[in-house]
Amino acid sequence: MPVERDDFFRLMGSFASGVTVITSRDEDGVPRGFTASAFCSLSLSPPLCMVGVDLRTESLPAIQSSGGFVINILAVDQQDLSQRFASKAADKFAGVTYREGPVSGAPIFDGALAWIECRVKEMLPGGDHLIVVGEIEGGEAYNGEPLLYFRSRYRELA
Repeated sequence: MPVERDDFFRLMGSFASGVTVITSRDEDGVPRGFTASAFCSLSLSPPLCMVGVDLRTESLPAIQSSGGFVINILAVDQQDLSQRFASKAADKFAGVTYREGPVSGAPIFDGALAWIECRVKEMLPGGDHLIVVGEIEGGEAYNGEPLLYFRSRYRELA
């Protein structure tokens, strides 16, 4: 018998995770993005990662149509970006400084701890989410501290 909703959140919230914003561009070139903690590496050869994408997010059609996306790994001082992209705000990109990914054109946030640009390799059903497997085509990592999420609160490294 599956666990109840509250138990699911309590159990899964016990795993500390980094915070990312996944970005892409829709068919009209409009930037799209959402906050995701369901992200991880998958394979070294070929270099793959995966992210869980809610079936209801407006970003999913953009990822599907463009075939590419960027994972922005947020730095400790980017909690505001995490909250903004977790919201239903009409224009999540208003006032956000970014540049375009060299391959996909998806937004790369200024100040991100790292960014990873991917081409969609595969999409698999995962309940109320789609598991998007991305082949890593490039990226960059910078010095700094990560933004963490644990038991429904943002955290910093001690």
